[in-house]
Amino acid sequence: MATRFRTGADSRLEKLIETHRATLDDAIAAVESRASWSPFADSPSTKIHGAEKPAAGKAAFEARLGRRFELDQPGIVDWIGTETSPYTREPLGITYPRSAPDALIAAAAAAMDGWRHVDPDVRIAICLEMARRIYDRNFEMAQAVMHVAGQSYVQAFSGSGPNALDRGIEALAYAAKAMRDVRPHARWTRPFGRDMVSLEKRYTVVPRGVGLVICCASFPTWNAYPAIFANLATGNAAIVKPHPIAILPMAIAVEIARETLSDHGFDPNLATLAVDSIEEPVAQAYIDDPAIQIVDFTGSPRYGSYLERTVTGKLLFTETAGLNSVVVESVEDLSQTARAIARSASLFSAQMCTSPQTIFVPSSGVRTPEGSISAVDFARVLGAEIDAIAEDAATAAGIMGAIQGDVSIDVIEALREKLPGIPGVEIVRDAVPYAHPDYPDARTMTALVAKVPADLADIYAEEQFAPVLFVVETPDADEAVKFATSLAKEKGAISSYLYSVDPEFVDASLDSYTAAGANLSVNLHGTMWINFAAAYSDYHVTGLNPAGNACLADLAFVASRFRIVQSRWPGKTA
Repeated sequence: MATRFRTGADSRLEKLIETHRATLDDAIAAVESRASWSPFADSPSTKIHGAEKPAAGKAAFEARLGRRFELDQPGIVDWIGTETSPYTREPLGITYPRSAPDALIAAAAAAMDGWRHVDPDVRIAICLEMARRIYDRNFEMAQAVMHVAGQSYVQAFSGSGPNALDRGIEALAYAAKAMRDVRPHARWTRPFGRDMVSLEKRYTVVPRGVGLVICCASFPTWNAYPAIFANLATGNAAIVKPHPIAILPMAIAVEIARETLSDHGFDPNLATLAVDSIEEPVAQAYIDDPAIQIVDFTGSPRYGSYLERTVTGKLLFTETAGLNSVVVESVEDLSQTARAIARSASLFSAQMCTSPQTIFVPSSGVRTPEGSISAVDFARVLGAEIDAIAEDAATAAGIMGAIQGDVSIDVIEALREKLPGIPGVEIVRDAVPYAHPDYPDARTMTALVAKVPADLADIYAEEQFAPVLFVVETPDADEAVKFATSLAKEKGAISSYLYSVDPEFVDASLDSYTAAGANLSVNLHGTMWINFAAAYSDYHVTGLNPAGNACLADLAFVASRFRIVQSRWPGKTA
């Protein structure tokens, strides 16, 4: 990256820029080509990392238990923390510094006074250094994510580690592109009457203000890294507010961010941690402060939609949740298609924003090479594929992980009570726990599969934050697409799925999904999870339906986090 906007960076910072230059260049190339790329390995294999790192990471996590998480930041009033592991059902016993909001905001604003003058190349290099340091401690981070969110070990290592960091670096690539587009100075000349007027002009990138990053519980890092890095790269400070039941991963990330800033001579209060409790939430106190100018929110549709209605005069980026649907019109291989859907619905026990929930099947059945299969029989095939996962404890543990909170168990219990009494509903497969091979007390639950009529939208057209699959019979395939796209437009969708061997049907459906602002995957099978979203290539959330107003990542995600201020004065005429 060309070193522009230079403000007298010392040789150590010049070296830092050079250290991370190739990574940034490759990230920019990746977002422009949309090709597969990552600077990190996302497998925890000891063949890659050696035999010592996994044990060291676990030991580092265990050393945190039952102790204070020492984080030296302003305004500490007490120490709180109530996280409980979904695997052991035991409290982690970690307490975190709770700071007064006005103290953190004031410290962040003061830190920005110097940070906004720092060369953007340096700011981006600092963020890349943070990413590298976080990755170097990814075995510790994986344990932290497992024991607050319930993700399996492999998913916690990959999805909440390198895959999440890739999203953060993707945001840095767009930040670099956006700021590069601002020419730092220009000479402007034109005639006015008989006179030739010449002006020298300077254009300065100015950050918007302090940013608040509100993280979700089930995937605490995935949306946080892009927001944190986008803020810091564009000259803003980042106050990180983790969910009260999933603090540890973001506490580790903030700890590393602060160390990186301090090590390179910058104010660590550019990155701070705002913890709270479920009983005494604090987010609104930050949002209401005039100094907070950027809010990134990931979480419930209820609070997200409230913010979208009420936050004015500030930048707001949201990702909430969606009602992800599958339309199955025809297949080449019934088992292969059912397996792909069952695996994606079982991944992290459907506690993901991309998990499918509602499957639409035409009343004439799903066409297969062996003939058509009815909606209820398709539901039974899905149930059998879920059984195949659940019956192998090691496979189930690697895919399903654990249920983060009792709220998901409550959803299952409520459906068990409600569904059997409704005409036309058939529970094809009940949701039952599986025995985790390593954690006998783990909170687990396999997916419930139910066939429901199309007129019961009050059941299948609401997001169920639990492992649930509804198979819905529709009049025909076109109506199935209409149901799916209408739900996406009205309720929101982050990922949609379509299976058909009819190219004309697929082509006709694509425009409906596009008009609904719904990202669509067509006929995906095989070893890749159908709901896998690749940084640098897949746009995550469109901003065109109620699932969120922001996209990870595009230029819009970073470009408005700074503004441009110009100055001009007379120049010499030729």
